[in-house]
Amino acid sequence: MMAWLQPWTAGLVVTLAFLSFVVIAQGSGPSGVVVVPQRKVSPDVVKKESHPVLVRQKREWLWNALYVPEEKPAPIPYKIGQLRSSLNLDVKKFTIDGEGANDIFTVLENGNLYVTTSLDREKKASYNLTARMYDGNNKLIEDAGDFVVQVTDINDNCPVFPIQYNGSVMERIKAVVAEVKAFDADDPNTPNGQLSYSLKREDQTSALFEIHPETGVITSKINTLDRETKSQYMVVVIAKDMQGMATGCSASTLVTITITDANDNIASFTRREYEISVPENLNVNEKIGTLEVADRDEMKNKQPRFSIASEGGKVFSAKPGPHKDCILMLKQALDYETRNSYTFTVKVEEDLQFSPADNLNSASTTAQVTIRVIDVDEPPVFTQTIYNFSVYEERIETKPFGAIQARDPDRAKKRIEYSILDAGLPFGIDPFTGQLSVLRKLDREVQKRHEFQVKAQEENDGLVSFVKVNINVLDINDNPPELIAHDIFVCENDVKGTVIGILEASDKDDRPATFTFSLAVPSSNFSIKDYGNNTAALMVKQGPFNLEDSSDYSVEVRISDGGQPPLSSVTKLQIKSCQCDAKRVFSKCKASKLRMGVSVHALIAILLCILTILVIVILFVMRKNYQKDSLASMKNSGEIHEQLVTYDEEGGGEMDTNGYDVSILTSACNDGSLLRHPDRLSHPSMYAMVQKPPHHSQPTACKGDMAAMIEMKKDEADHDRDGFPYDTLHIYGYEGPESLAGSLSSLDSSSSGSNLDYDFLNDWGPRFKALAELYGVDGSDYYHQY
Repeated sequence: MMAWLQPWTAGLVVTLAFLSFVVIAQGSGPSGVVVVPQRKVSPDVVKKESHPVLVRQKREWLWNALYVPEEKPAPIPYKIGQLRSSLNLDVKKFTIDGEGANDIFTVLENGNLYVTTSLDREKKASYNLTARMYDGNNKLIEDAGDFVVQVTDINDNCPVFPIQYNGSVMERIKAVVAEVKAFDADDPNTPNGQLSYSLKREDQTSALFEIHPETGVITSKINTLDRETKSQYMVVVIAKDMQGMATGCSASTLVTITITDANDNIASFTRREYEISVPENLNVNEKIGTLEVADRDEMKNKQPRFSIASEGGKVFSAKPGPHKDCILMLKQALDYETRNSYTFTVKVEEDLQFSPADNLNSASTTAQVTIRVIDVDEPPVFTQTIYNFSVYEERIETKPFGAIQARDPDRAKKRIEYSILDAGLPFGIDPFTGQLSVLRKLDREVQKRHEFQVKAQEENDGLVSFVKVNINVLDINDNPPELIAHDIFVCENDVKGTVIGILEASDKDDRPATFTFSLAVPSSNFSIKDYGNNTAALMVKQGPFNLEDSSDYSVEVRISDGGQPPLSSVTKLQIKSCQCDAKRVFSKCKASKLRMGVSVHALIAILLCILTILVIVILFVMRKNYQKDSLASMKNSGEIHEQLVTYDEEGGGEMDTNGYDVSILTSACNDGSLLRHPDRLSHPSMYAMVQKPPHHSQPTACKGDMAAMIEMKKDEADHDRDGFPYDTLHIYGYEGPESLAGSLSSLDSSSSGSNLDYDFLNDWGPRFKALAELYGVDGSDYYHQY
């Protein structure tokens, strides 16, 4: 397409000039449409009244469109066209700027344009360049003229499938399966980049599927695809450029087509007859058994419905299970003694998406079921699931108020025995008849409802059953009304008829009451006006009142509840006296308080608490006195307590005597009188005749029974192999804290003493003479007969 500039002039003031640049294509380049880039030039105009208007003369570039084929080798630059202007000059020079100027494209001074390298349209399809023309003096004659070099396409790229395609279609319908898309890098506006799609004809899937040659959409050709027969197909798709001509370049891809499931198969019983044994004590709504059902459809599409014909549907029910099998459920309780077998027919139906079903001729939609009832020993059965009774409070009825009944459902018909599980209830039950009775009075205000369980057990510790019993306590009029009075006070300036407070009442009984108010004792100062709506006004009868008066004001109010029988109460109401303003707003009151009557039950409770505390105090004092008497008797008993301890710590010598009564040992050391009983005849002490070694001539610290006692106890400890030895003697008058002796423990002492020599004790001084005498006893004379 060739376009030429058309000049025009608007008015005498402004002239617009358009410059046309033309390049004439020469050489091997094809002649194309002439491209004329336009450039607006502002004319240099000088406008004066005495001078004519000067207009700049228009100049033009002239050339044809330039095209360069891609991938053309260029070992030597080749000419693609020539730059040329309409301005006629003998000497002129051309230059170019822009994309690839003086590198990919070069221009000679005569305007010939050359390409120096091979071009790739897929990398760059066009190049934008600018041309300029100079005269022989290198003066710019024509300003920039823009032109474009187009790279023409060749079929040098094959189609490419970018991803792996998968498709799906529901069985038994014709629908779109998938859409594939290939890409060709060649020019899509030429046959080089225009693709055509087809399926591989040698494949058997070409009879089942087809593809649109331009869009690449794959559809199923038939509506008889069956997932249960074959659930997946592999289809080869071919994409070819050059609009599918044999000379085009092609590519192929493998498309996986999945046949999705539809509910087109009816459920079928795997057997025509089923037999199931069920115990008679099976609970209602529990599973009896499973009837296996076959269905070739996927689990999500299985929708079987089961039904039981005839009388079997009254006792049994059928429903689909988790795996769409038939689950038989118990609808009514079974009783072997009544009926021991059931036979019925179960039918299966299904709403299909496509009819008829694929397996219509082979499906078994009915099955005969036989239920065998197994006899078991059943627990007692109550006549009711829950028993409810009502009993009046404050009464002990000699006659039963109700009965619990249970029976043995088995043929044996065993006797039933009844009992109440909860202990401490005010109710009793006859173990054989199940009749309930009241054992003690009930109080509805304390507990208005009793709940407990009754056990029914077959005789001889047989099977048991339990039932819940609810007993509602009915109310009677057994509580007197109670006065309710708030902020009752009288002002000094109150006159006759002034209402000083409103009286109300409450009743613990659970029934509507009609309260009446009156004064139990006539008052000279106050009166009561009963409003008849369960309230009354306390009014001033006679005044005046004085805050300085020492007497208190009070009234005794009698309230009757109007019940059957009617009950009443008398309450002493204390009234404060106050100084008030004209609106009965008090500013100062004499101390007073509301005094309410105390019931007899409260007084008895208080007295019982005081009595209990007194008994505890008396017992505590008696116990203390008994302990003191026991200690005193022990001190006077004449027995000597050696105070031997059995832990393996050494004693502190005489320092330990601070914690013990040493007087007993001292008296024993002096005369041994505490070891002798006054009721016995005088005889030698069993500890008095102990033979000492002859070389011990020094006087002993204590030659009484004490020394012999210690000697004997030591020997007993040495010979006792079963008990722990008395490791430390805490109380003795022979050792001191400064002792140089080692441990006196008998843990390592010999039982015979033959390998121990205690003669070294004689060398320790007079303070250890007593020990030297004790441990120096001759073995043959160890025990002295008397």
